[in-house]
This record gives sequence, structure tokens and C-alpha cells, in this order.
Amino acid sequence: MERYDSLQEFENELIKEEYSLNTIKKYIRDVKRFLQWNRERELTSNNLMEWKRDLIRHYAPTSVNSMLASLNHYLEWLGYPQLKIRFLPIQQEIFAKPERELSEQDYRSLLNTAEKNGKHRLALILKTLALTGIRISELEFITVESLKMGIASIWNKGKARKILLPVKLCKVLREYCKRIKRESGSVFVTRTGRPLNRSNIWREMKSLFKESGVAPEKIFPHNFRHLFARTFYSINRDLVRLSDLLGHSNLATTRIYIRESGNEHRRILEKMERIYEMREKEDKKILHNQHYVVNLTCCAR
Repeated sequence: MERYDSLQEFENELIKEEYSLNTIKKYIRDVKRFLQWNRERELTSNNLMEWKRDLIRHYAPTSVNSMLASLNHYLEWLGYPQLKIRFLPIQQEIFAKPERELSEQDYRSLLNTAEKNGKHRLALILKTLALTGIRISELEFITVESLKMGIASIWNKGKARKILLPVKLCKVLREYCKRIKRESGSVFVTRTGRPLNRSNIWREMKSLFKESGVAPEKIFPHNFRHLFARTFYSINRDLVRLSDLLGHSNLATTRIYIRESGNEHRRILEKMERIYEMREKEDKKILHNQHYVVNLTCCAR
């Protein structure tokens, strides 16, 4: 079998297929990791299964499947679809992990801390993510022009979608643009006019955890997208509309976003328990009254 180390050509193909920059980086990183592990050995089913077993020993099932997806795409591109590796079967988790669930109170604490410390741009980024549900990589599509229309055109993963921007958010962002003398293009940029780096935003967010009191494992950009999804769904129980807003092609993906922690489910169950207890008491009271009436009737006779 011919050599299979033409990573640059594979990357060029991914660019042609209009994959996002972050997806391309991940695919290349995962494939490169496999090639380094496999060295100069031939591509065989046995070698690929050995790689899968090695991943299982070192990574969580979801991470294993993610890396297998990258390699499978590479194998498809090479012309060896018969070598693609089966994913690990993973049972869907019912509950979100409470230690990672960002609540509305957490969001307000982070927002207040950012504003209190003079990090106005960061505060506006947090607000934009929480009120629109966009990905951090889509932040560049929030432009000065979109604020005038109240509609942003988002392009991601080879798909285009339009999202509505809340009126008050548009107002505060227009004021921000006026203050920094930004007349066109992306709202959030570096001093040189380039889109903000995702890693820098992540680090800025993490710096808020001590003063805000929000656990650091809850503070990452994508968590604001989950917060948006849960909040939207609690107001409007339309999963299809939410899926369109988030840019999902699969409702199963959207369902992951609206999962709540086990604590919330426990509160619902306890509420149900109280309702059952209340109805049981009402039934007993009715039954008691019926017996009382029967006794009175018997005495009257």
C-alpha cells in the first residue's frame, strides 16, 4: 500500500469542503497523532484496531469516538472506506453534569465581575454569547452592519443561517463601537483589526472565577451556548426552532444542549411527590366525609 502521509493535501481538501478552521485543526492533529503512532507500518485493519484499543486505554469513550471520526474521514479521503473503524457504543446521558452546568446566576456573577473590573469588552462578549447562542468561532459575524439591521448572517461548517439580535444588545454594542470608533466590520477585534483569538477569550473568562465565585470548570465559551439553549427552551418549548437557531442539522444534538442537571430533575420529582401526597390527603378527606355522611344517615334511621 502506498504511503499515506500527505497531510497537506488532506488539509487542502478539508478547506475545499469548507470545514471550519477549528475542525480542520482537530482532524489534522488527530490524524498526525495516528501516523506518529503507526510509524511506517502499512495501513491494515489489525493496525487500526490496535490503535483503537490504545485510545480506549487512555481516553474517555466520547474522546475516542471523536478521534476515530477524524481518522475515518482521512481513510475515506485516501480511498479506503473499507478500513473505517466502528465507533464505541455510548449510552446517551440523561442528565448534564451539575459541576459543569452554568446557571443564570453564574452568568450574572461573571458579567458583574467583568464590568466591575473594567473588562467592558469581555462583558459584552459574555452578553453576546448568552443572548444569541452563537459559537465563539462565530463571534466575528457580529458586525457593525448587523447591529443596524438587528440580524446577523452566520457562516459555519459550510452552512449559512441568520439570527436575530436582541434590541438592547444591539444598542449597547452600537455604543461600544461608537466609543472605540469602529465604523464597519466585526465588532470584537484586536488592535490590529483581526478577529479575537478564542484562546485569549477563554483565558480572560477564566480570570473571573475567583472574584465571581463561579467554579472554573463552568467557565468556557461553549457553556454560554448551552445556557442560551436551556433558557430559550424553558420559555419556548420548540425544539425545532431552537435547533435552527443553533445551526444544528440533527435534533439529537439540540437535545444534548437542553439537558439539565440531576438536581433539577430531583426538584421536579420532589414536586411530583408533594402533588401526590396532597391528592392522597384530599382523597382521604373525601373518603372520611363520605363515611361521616353514611354514619349520620344510619343514625337518623
